Amino acid sequence: MQKNLPVKKPGKQRKMLYNAPQHLRQKFMTAPLSSELIASKGAKSLPVRKGDTIQIVRGDNKGFEGKISRVDLKRYRIFIEGLTREKVDGTNIFISVHPSKVLIKKLNLDDRWRKAIVERKKPLSQPDKQIKVEKKPRKSKKKSLDQTSTESQVKKDIKIVQKKNLADKKVKKAKKGKITTKKEEDSKTIKKPRSKRKTKSKTK
Repeated sequence: MQKNLPVKKPGKQRKMLYNAPQHLRQKFMTAPLSSELIASKGAKSLPVRKGDTIQIVRGDNKGFEGKISRVDLKRYRIFIEGLTREKVDGTNIFISVHPSKVLIKKLNLDDRWRKAIVERKKPLSQPDKQIKVEKKPRKSKKKSLDQTSTESQVKKDIKIVQKKNLADKKVKKAKKGKITTKKEEDSKTIKKPRSKRKTKSKTK
C-alpha cells in the first residue's frame, strides 16, 4: 500500500485552493460518472454542471438523487433541487454538498463545449480496432529427427578422419627427426652428476 505522507505545510494547500484561478476551480469540481455512463461515454469523471442529475454517495443524505440547481465555485459546493433543511425561524435553505461525495447519473449536454469534451474523450477509452495484417507462417526451426541424426553421424565421421590425419602427420615428422618422443626427451633432460673437483694438497 502507498503511504500517506503528512503535508509539511497544510497552509500552502489551503492557500492554493483559496487563490486558485477560475479554470482550475472548474477542474476541482469533478465527480465520478456512473458505470452506465462510463460504458457509453468513455470518460470516468467530469466536472459537474447545472442540470446534471446526481446521486449522493456519502454523508448524512446518502442515497438522495436530484438535479443540480447551482454550482458555487467560490466555496467548492453544489446545491441540489429538493435537498433542503428548515431553519429555526421556519425558512427552508438548500444544503450544500461537495462534488467528491456525488455520483453523476445523467449528463446535461445542452452546452456544445461540454458535448465536444465528451466526444473528445471517447476515442481515448474506446480506440478503433486495428486492422490485422495476415502474417506468413514462419518456417519451423525444429528439424526432423532423421536430419538431425544424419548430421550428427557426419560430424562424428569428420572428427575421426581429422584425428587420423593428425596422427599420421605426427608419425611422419617423428621419422624426419623434427618431433622427438617422450622417452627421448626424458633421456636428454637427465642431468649427469657433477664431477668433484680435485683439490691439490698443500705441501708445506
